[in-house]
Amino acid sequence: MTLHRKDAVRDQLDDEVFASTDLTRALPKYKFPDEESEPRHVYQLVHDSLMLDGNSRQNLATFCQTWLEPEVHTLMNECIDKNMVDKDEYPQTAELEARCVHMLADLWNSPEAADTLGCSTTGSSEAAMLGGMAMKWRWRARRQAEGKPADRPNLVTGPVQVCWHKFTRYWDVEHREIPMDKGRLLMTPEEVLSRCDENTIGVVPTLGVTFTGQYEPVKAVSDSLDDLQKRTGLDIPIHVDGASGGFLAPFCAPDLMWDFRVPRVKSINASGHKFGLAPLGGGWVLWREAEDLPDDLIFNVNYLGGNMPDFALNFSRPGGQVAAQYYNFLRLGKEGYRNVHSACYETARFLADEIAKLGPFEMIYRGENDGGIPALCWSLKEGADAGFNLYDLADRLRARGWQVPAYSMPPNRKDLVVQRILVRNGVSRDLAELLLDDFRWALEHLDSHPIAKSLSEEDAGGFSH
Repeated sequence: MTLHRKDAVRDQLDDEVFASTDLTRALPKYKFPDEESEPRHVYQLVHDSLMLDGNSRQNLATFCQTWLEPEVHTLMNECIDKNMVDKDEYPQTAELEARCVHMLADLWNSPEAADTLGCSTTGSSEAAMLGGMAMKWRWRARRQAEGKPADRPNLVTGPVQVCWHKFTRYWDVEHREIPMDKGRLLMTPEEVLSRCDENTIGVVPTLGVTFTGQYEPVKAVSDSLDDLQKRTGLDIPIHVDGASGGFLAPFCAPDLMWDFRVPRVKSINASGHKFGLAPLGGGWVLWREAEDLPDDLIFNVNYLGGNMPDFALNFSRPGGQVAAQYYNFLRLGKEGYRNVHSACYETARFLADEIAKLGPFEMIYRGENDGGIPALCWSLKEGADAGFNLYDLADRLRARGWQVPAYSMPPNRKDLVVQRILVRNGVSRDLAELLLDDFRWALEHLDSHPIAKSLSEEDAGGFSH
């Protein structure tokens, strides 16, 4: 008979994870460990650390998807080893990217004769920067061809998310950001024209301003630039930041003129991982015609096995987001996207109506289909003595796990403090009812426990765009 010795399995005797010898001491946190550890034990430690994160489904600040179908999780896992940039080794992943670009060109009403081109990115921030680079390069080439100086480019935007501040700083472009004002929180044609000159590389309206969720008037801005060109000869292109609205307006406001139906719109960026319903790390940028993307921005790479054109700020990245995006396009189609987003809009309007009844709140935006994204934004009514501020309210809601951000507006409305809720796929009517229950609880708590000193934006941790 075979003999068995206990010493042969001694290292397997600590079967219970938390009783194992390698977990009886604190593991390294700031220095590289000297020894290897059991994968099951390390997984448990990392898993437990992540428990301290918030519940993403209760994060009503984020624009990004926090609920995904099981099939998307499976596709992401199957593509974890596929390098999106290596199109010679993974030609079918590259084919899925190309199909998505063509589908988006169709969705955004690319003219039939135009040679539209585009690519996937790691998100709409990278996509926006690629669009901005193309505008700067085109402007510079035109100025140099005319024998004029090209050292003082500027970009005109409304109140924008931080990615455009990064673009103008990193690429040395003067940022002419239209400030908010009393009675005006968005870009207007008049404000745009007052900032345009021969050094303006482009104008960027946002389809879903991060501060309120509202759409800026792309067509009206384009019309004003058409008139400017007739009067002065200045031909200033438009890049639409459709980070959120690019996957909403085509389905829920199809008559809204914002896309390639407007001839002055030369490029569009959108975020696949927002209302495109893809996992985090997916974005898109499209140019109206090939000539709108200067050739000298494109690199031809041959050391991965084939000659591949590349335009990106990064290089290697997984292909799962593209596969998942293509899955969503096939899975939902126009009908499915319309149904998903319409439900979000209905929930946003429901919340706006109910929250307006609960306290001295003035709704700035209520989630109208043709006015913005599925969101709501409110402030305290001017002159109201609520006994608390919105930072206090946000803090009480956080005690129940909800992130409903309170923040001050950018210049020139830093005096205006608002709260905002994003309604994404997965924020159901039932979840909205649970939020309202906790909203009432928070208001009752603030009423029965008067605030001696309200929180400031710094005390509350603030909220960064």
